[in-house]
Amino acid sequence: MNPLIYCMLIMSLAISTIITMASHHWLLAWLGLELNTLSILPLIMKSHHPRSTEATTKYFIIQTAAAALILFATALNAWQTGHWSIITSPHPQTTIIATAALMLKLGVAPAHLWYPEILQGTTMNMALVISTWQKIAPITLLILMHNHLPTPMLLITSLASTLIGGWTGLNQTQTRKMMAFSSIAHMGWLMAALTINPALATLTMLLYITMTTTLFTSMNATTTKTLTDTGTSWTNSPTLLTLTMLALMSLGGLPPLSGFIPKLLILNELMTKNLLPLGTLLALASLPSLFFYIRMAYLTMLTTPP
Repeated sequence: MNPLIYCMLIMSLAISTIITMASHHWLLAWLGLELNTLSILPLIMKSHHPRSTEATTKYFIIQTAAAALILFATALNAWQTGHWSIITSPHPQTTIIATAALMLKLGVAPAHLWYPEILQGTTMNMALVISTWQKIAPITLLILMHNHLPTPMLLITSLASTLIGGWTGLNQTQTRKMMAFSSIAHMGWLMAALTINPALATLTMLLYITMTTTLFTSMNATTTKTLTDTGTSWTNSPTLLTLTMLALMSLGGLPPLSGFIPKLLILNELMTKNLLPLGTLLALASLPSLFFYIRMAYLTMLTTPP
């Protein structure tokens, strides 16, 4: 790819997210989301592999469907309320349709099946961008709408995401697919945080981005694509692999590390709101995720290379 075109696409990707984050008008936010999708498509297909072409097509179809739903919901809202503002109280139907569309964009269960396939079909760097940067704009819109979000819908999808992300990640051997299911599980925790406090949702998102970036960067540096690769990557860079192990433990939410903080705060808030069964189920649902993080850390650090 021409370096000038590549730089333009990266700039467009950054600017489109900022447009969506800065806008309080639905049409401008939708424009930012569409520009964001169009900017990333050539970047996903950059490797010219059949898998990346397939991933690009799937990504385009999913994101376009979600954008069409958002446009439909906001046009319906403008027709029924007479305004395009995101913050002003929207029509209940608009909120439900827009929330469902944004969840589809984020890969939240049950609309998650496209997500692992796309991550598997692209490079490590693009998988990192899809897992982190591409989630910022939809989450910003959800935070802007947080006073009007359908709480039961968010809590059900939250529980479904943590359960599906944990259990389906157990039998994966490809590191990118494992990270995809890890992302789905974390989006579940984020949906729970959105029902409680936008500041808590922001903290959860920032910590998730930091830990995921660390992991993808180290896996890219050591070319770790499968679980068997993790056992032989220790000799490449012991310092980097130590950092990887800490990031894995943090993603799992083990107490001394930063990943434990948002989970503790979310569970604490759920308990104070008398949502004890949901809090218990979320805590139990994080155990399968913790198992596959520990398995990755064990294979990375504690097995000797052949």
